[in-house]
Amino acid sequence: MSYADTVPTISLRPATVDDVPLILRCIRGLAEYERLAHECVATEEQLRATLFGERPAAEVQLAHVNGEPAGFALFFHNYSTFLAQPGIYLEDLFVEPRYRGLGVGKALLSRLAALAVERHCGRLEWSVLDWNTDAIGFYEKLGARGMTDWTVHRLTGDALHALAAEGDTHG
Repeated sequence: MSYADTVPTISLRPATVDDVPLILRCIRGLAEYERLAHECVATEEQLRATLFGERPAAEVQLAHVNGEPAGFALFFHNYSTFLAQPGIYLEDLFVEPRYRGLGVGKALLSRLAALAVERHCGRLEWSVLDWNTDAIGFYEKLGARGMTDWTVHRLTGDALHALAAEGDTHG
């Protein structure tokens, strides 16, 4: 067996509507890895509507190793007022456990970096759970730095709806 026979072939491509079942499988795999499976309520119908409907909210890049699905990156554009430029926000990056360590995650991040440069974005950013030291180490090796002075805040569920209702009264 030659060396070339042992090197996996990683290929990347944008997802299509036909990939919705695979996207959902990756989302569920990520939710399980992050110990948040109980919060994952996404459905194929919702993904079709929000990723491939009239106004797509995000994009997905899929990774394959030797033709087999290996992972995904789901991302969307944000905007930096300080830079006066768009950016890319990586919402989710997931690599199937059996393909970790082969360069799939790096390939996906490299593709997003290339898209950011191509689209004249000022930055590529994402969040990582503070207990995920493996991911943090991986990101730091790529040159990413943690934004330790920033804390993520989130409104969901009842709190989101309550605040929205207050906004409705201000016309």
